[in-house]
Amino acid sequence: VIQAVFFGICVLTDLSSLLTKGNDSQEQERQLKKLISLRDWVMAVLAFPVGVFVVTMFWSIYIYDRELVYPKLLDNFIPAWLNHGMHTTVLPFVLIEMRTTHHQYPSRSCGLAAVCTFAVGYILWVCWIHHVTGVWVYPLLEHLSPGVKIIFFAAVTVVINIFYLMGEVLNNYIWDTQK
Repeated sequence: VIQAVFFGICVLTDLSSLLTKGNDSQEQERQLKKLISLRDWVMAVLAFPVGVFVVTMFWSIYIYDRELVYPKLLDNFIPAWLNHGMHTTVLPFVLIEMRTTHHQYPSRSCGLAAVCTFAVGYILWVCWIHHVTGVWVYPLLEHLSPGVKIIFFAAVTVVINIFYLMGEVLNNYIWDTQK
């Protein structure tokens, strides 16, 4: 969903840029700059770190023991192409986007705070679903004791922050904008 929203914003930004080209309207220019800022923020804080995290974690755990993240039973309901759409294609598309479009990253402290907020919010959502339904959305969590879950959730938050920093470094490397 994050990737779909992000790429929707990218399309909207590109269309708006094309439609306002050659137009001297300062209001339209101001609105376009806001849209570009939103696109860049979503790329930096959500699309890149979450996308890389999903691909890395899903396939690492899948290779180790697929039943921990994607039980074989799901093959009856979710076709392989959709699984790859959710857990594989995210990475090449986000890398292509990073290579073809320069993104302005927020200050490091604001970016890391936003990534942490998202990670903690998502973890709380996963825990809430378990609280309400009694089922963990990720079967791996069924096998972890409460203490290990806390360590796992902390480690996941650290890893997604590392991916944010990797995205910032990669963006600066590609576009040669290191300060």
